[in-house]
Amino acid sequence: MNLDLRVRWLGRMNFADALALQEEIVAQKRADASSPDELLLLEHEPVYTIGRTPDQSSLLGASHLPYPLFPINRGGQATYHGPGQLMGYPIVDLRRYGQDLHRYLRWLEQLLIDLLAEYDIAAARREGLTGVWIENRKIASIGVGVRHWITMHGFALNVCGDLTPFDKIIPCGISNVTMTSMERELKKEFSVVDVARSAETLAFQRISNLRIDQTVQTTA
Repeated sequence: MNLDLRVRWLGRMNFADALALQEEIVAQKRADASSPDELLLLEHEPVYTIGRTPDQSSLLGASHLPYPLFPINRGGQATYHGPGQLMGYPIVDLRRYGQDLHRYLRWLEQLLIDLLAEYDIAAARREGLTGVWIENRKIASIGVGVRHWITMHGFALNVCGDLTPFDKIIPCGISNVTMTSMERELKKEFSVVDVARSAETLAFQRISNLRIDQTVQTTA
């Protein structure tokens, strides 16, 4: 069984194309169980998404949204993706890692916490809420979908750029949440490409933590 992690930087890509690529890779992995796990790193053109939920209240009606809306097969409420945000889409066969979705979510959070620590940003989890926070400000969102234990979708880390599109929704369904970014926290410029390079290196180092139960940190 191949346990390699293949990481690809895709640059800026519209959401529909990125979704189609994820679907293609998931299908390939279902057909060939030995294929490597992948992590797609990219930026999106502006878009809103919402997970598989009958509660659409986080969209605030949706008709006022300035960018396209995609209902998708992940958990969670509405969010925004756009330039300045690092998207990470791990396509991982969880059958290799104990078929534990909760552990996988905590692994994603820890990956982002460790990544931010490399830039001297002290981030953490908040009890009962998926994602990564700096005190009461949310800097990264996580939403995953799983088919036959193969993951898709993943994380969105706010690196730089305009955060006002979040004002058009209730981000992740959390009322009065304040969204922040690396740029806003440290008052300095950041490049999504540079942060993606750091994420690639860290993902290679941390994938072993997902394989071995005892090394995974599951609390903040």
